[in-house]
Amino acid sequence: QVQLVESGGGLVQAGGSLRLSCAASLRTISNYVMGWFRQAPGKEREFVATITRGSSRTYYANSVKGRFTISRDNAKNTVYLQMDSLKPEDTAVYYCAGDFTYSYDYAPWRSDEYDLWGQGTQVTVSS
Repeated sequence: QVQLVESGGGLVQAGGSLRLSCAASLRTISNYVMGWFRQAPGKEREFVATITRGSSRTYYANSVKGRFTISRDNAKNTVYLQMDSLKPEDTAVYYCAGDFTYSYDYAPWRSDEYDLWGQGTQVTVSS
């Protein structure tokens, strides 16, 4: 069974940085568009960022644009989310997601368009 495993979460002060990793137990993630979502207590899961198959395009939620960077290393079957200038409102459980695609342009932002999900990693930003 395919698994996505997130790591790198933790407690950080406002203004600090964290780097999340998502390791996939797939033969290769090169055929998958990959994304990050987050869910804060009492709120719905929301889109954070996505990266296309060939890394040619990345898209971000307005709330994280300019502060977060999504990247991928297909050789390592790993996706990353570099989070800088963190704010208390970034506190949430962060989830990695993937969806098989033949398209190099496909970059969904809706959670129901992704088939694979990790278990999540907690990120807490203190003020």
